[in-house]
Amino acid sequence: MDVIVVGLGAMGSATAHQLARRGVDVLGIDRHSPPHTFGSSHGETRITRRLTLEGAEYAPLAVRSHEWWRRVEAESGASVLTACGVLTLADQAADPEAFAVHERAAAAHGIDYELLDAAALRERYPQFRVADTRVGLLEPGGGFVRPEAAISAQLDLAERYGARLHRGERVLGVEASASAVTVRTDAATYTADQVVLCAGGWLAGLLGDPRLARLFGVYRQVLHWFGIGGAGQDFSPGSFPAFIWNGVGRADDYFYGFPSVDGATVKVATGQLDHRTTDPDALDRAVTAEEAAGFHRAMISGRLPGLSTRAVRSEVCMYTVTPDEAFVIDRLPGRERVLIASACSGHGFKHSAAIGEALAELVTDGATTLDLAPFALGRFNSVGRRGRSQRARSAGSRPSRSIPVRRERRKRR
Repeated sequence: MDVIVVGLGAMGSATAHQLARRGVDVLGIDRHSPPHTFGSSHGETRITRRLTLEGAEYAPLAVRSHEWWRRVEAESGASVLTACGVLTLADQAADPEAFAVHERAAAAHGIDYELLDAAALRERYPQFRVADTRVGLLEPGGGFVRPEAAISAQLDLAERYGARLHRGERVLGVEASASAVTVRTDAATYTADQVVLCAGGWLAGLLGDPRLARLFGVYRQVLHWFGIGGAGQDFSPGSFPAFIWNGVGRADDYFYGFPSVDGATVKVATGQLDHRTTDPDALDRAVTAEEAAGFHRAMISGRLPGLSTRAVRSEVCMYTVTPDEAFVIDRLPGRERVLIASACSGHGFKHSAAIGEALAELVTDGATTLDLAPFALGRFNSVGRRGRSQRARSAGSRPSRSIPVRRERRKRR
């Protein structure tokens, strides 16, 4: 066969879809049955915005992903992207340049946005309680993606275009030679021209190189759904945006949330990078009532008074994160037939549709129209751990050697 895609979550489902629609003979394998609750691609909603704080290099990926979400919706009939707006809240006194990256991306890519002072925030979004120094940047075209729906729709389309998908099959090892790649599972052994590893938290265990494996840390994340407590409080997508609340003075004083998709609860969470594990199967998935209550005290109390103090439910997922928190999308050194895509959790889903397209282009053409240079593995070779501010100065990607696949265009089923 031409290509095997290992892992069928956000990145894998997009890659399998894009390869199949190009007529590539593709096999997708996942140890579970996606969409599922064991990885990083569940929980009803994921923020999507084109004006990303992570860096201007991400904006083209988000812009292209929005185009693909709409196309996936048109072809599948699924509801994937809700453009309810994304509101980023910052304290102007503490960080006068809080929106500088957003505004540069907006100017470069023609993305609409609006700046709101505290008075405008109170008038438009009375659900928030804000101080006089609080300001907001609203991206009207942003909103949220439904991860389960997006994965299901792309996998359905992949099968429609001829992909074979093996669910509930665990990959045990990946071995590459000069002429082919062999993938061993608990059910069979497969050979392909190329392999794309999109295994998320399980990626490190498939690399066969401890030095590379150390680049991918897995962290426990907790999602909470708090009840809507106040009468007349409207948290619907038509009246309330997806939001990101940046705190003042403390790096951990940050959380994000969504409009209500069920009319009864609001989902909120924060990035947690303090408990690293090397075994995603050993992740503690239990959430105590005190853990949820502590989140409310630290993040919700005094900021969203319309939410009740008790979490209706909580769930655990995991982030896979590199030392500089940037993506890794590259061929493995010395194993050019193996591509990896660890579009790091926490900010990866909103870019996944475009990354799937880029990976399909790399597989079939040896090059992609999107700039993946900032996400090359080579950036770690000589500089070690680097901070977020250094990410954009990456030396760039190695040229991708074209490994043509044997393919025939299939008729759409």
